[in-house]
Amino acid sequence: MGEIVNLRQVRKAKSRAEADAQAEANRIAFGRPKKARTLQQKRKALEEARHEGHRLAGPQDDQQD
Repeated sequence: MGEIVNLRQVRKAKSRAEADAQAEANRIAFGRPKKARTLQQKRKALEEARHEGHRLAGPQDDQQD
């Protein structure tokens, strides 16, 4: 004879597992605090500005070739 299973408990356990998986995905996607996001954006802008500052010719000079 098979084991008796409460289907309500199985459904609840399954929905909890799916919710936990979704929560983990959200933590990965949106888990960084605002301060960390803005700091990275500022660093990236500074890096791009420094990189553009080292150009030998401006963007309009490149197009005239």
